[in-house]
Amino acid sequence: MSDYTAFASIQEEVLTFLLSAPTPEHIIAFHASEAAQARLRYLLDANREGTLSLEEHAELDEASQMNHFVTLLKAKAHQAMKGE
Repeated sequence: MSDYTAFASIQEEVLTFLLSAPTPEHIIAFHASEAAQARLRYLLDANREGTLSLEEHAELDEASQMNHFVTLLKAKAHQAMKGE
C-alpha cells in the first residue's frame, strides 16, 4: 500500500468537498472515501504493530490533523443548524 498517499487523497477530498459549498447537513454527513479509509486502517494497524516507516508515520500524523479539522467543522455545522 505504499504507493497510496492517504493524506493527499483525504486532503483533496476535503478541499473538493468544501469547494462545493456544502450545507451544514452535507458537512455533518461527509465521510472520506472507502479507499482513504482503508489506507487509514492500514496505517493504524501498522502503528499498533510498530511497523510504520518514517513516511507512513508522517502520513498518519497528517491524516490525524485532517480528521481533527473535519471534526471541528462538523461541530460548527451542528451549531449552525441549532442557530447558535
